Amino acid sequence: MARIDSFLKLGLQQGCSDIHLAVGVPPMLRVRGELLPIKFRDLRDTEMDEYVQEILTPQQREQFAQGQDLDFAYVAADDGRFRVHIYRKDTGIGAAFRVIPDEIPSLDSLGLPAVVQRLCGHQQGLILVTGSTGSGKSTTLAALINLLNQTRRYNIISLEDPIEFVHRSKNSQVIQREIGTHVPSFAEGVRAALREDPDVIFVGELRDAETIAMAMTAAETGHLVLATLHTTSAVKTIDRIIDALPVDERDQTKNFLAQNLLAVITQVLVKSHDSQRRRAVCEIMVMTRAIARLIQTDQIHLIPSQLQTGRELGMQMLDQALLLAIQAREIDPDDAYQQALDKRPFQRFVLDPSQLLRIDLSATNSAL
Repeated sequence: MARIDSFLKLGLQQGCSDIHLAVGVPPMLRVRGELLPIKFRDLRDTEMDEYVQEILTPQQREQFAQGQDLDFAYVAADDGRFRVHIYRKDTGIGAAFRVIPDEIPSLDSLGLPAVVQRLCGHQQGLILVTGSTGSGKSTTLAALINLLNQTRRYNIISLEDPIEFVHRSKNSQVIQREIGTHVPSFAEGVRAALREDPDVIFVGELRDAETIAMAMTAAETGHLVLATLHTTSAVKTIDRIIDALPVDERDQTKNFLAQNLLAVITQVLVKSHDSQRRRAVCEIMVMTRAIARLIQTDQIHLIPSQLQTGRELGMQMLDQALLLAIQAREIDPDDAYQQALDKRPFQRFVLDPSQLLRIDLSATNSAL
């Protein structure tokens, strides 16, 4: 058993989401969103190097020796699957281990709105799940793929970096390909997938213009495409896609989004009311004729007003969803206050008054 597995086992026992190991500090666990050190000495350079070397393949050792960061999935000896990122910093080696649950959660267990499940009824188009790093995008996409796997007879091709949740084929066939192991890039993976008779293509990240263009091609040619972006609202998501492509293609991109974008689901993770876990709260945009017209006429900034008035279609702004979750006693009001964009409606719910002062001072300093 690799020595690093002892830290991973402790993290699983504590119910953490991430385990951090880095030279110069003790191992740390992220528990319900907070980073907490464990009772252990500061890690030394030589021992951290030994820990890491034990879990690398010869090819990974060579890549790391050449100065490359590493991303891969790791299965510990005592059970437990992790997404791993290993890197170098000023004092030595660091590693982040993200816990991947054994069971793929359902959309219901994640507490996601019913409209998310309805989106799986589409056979063609683009569904984007967005949010900052660590906001649960991979878990939401895994739940969507699992639902399709259980209820449809599809050929589902998943492109991931690295493979996280492992999907066993049920009613559908699920083919999981890892970037760097099975295919060189997301763009090449989508290009290859189009020759593999797909019904659904999952793109782990739209990280460059070529990948975005290939995903658009797949959605236009009769496939359901699921993908993620590191954006924090529907408006920013649409702007990112338009700005990523060449200027002379932007009108074409706007027309594509108006005709083929099905929805943007932007999520944050917020502590539950009892602070024992975190749950996703979402901003949801569902494409309508009105929103399509706003995109085509360069009025993307007006989309939030459509989300506010589109509740009968399942749409909602993030702040609307946070307020409803507070009123239903589903989430911690102090954490919701931190996540809210317009904090004024949330002030009356805050339980820790020092939060108000800290936020106000932060806003004042940024204004100065």
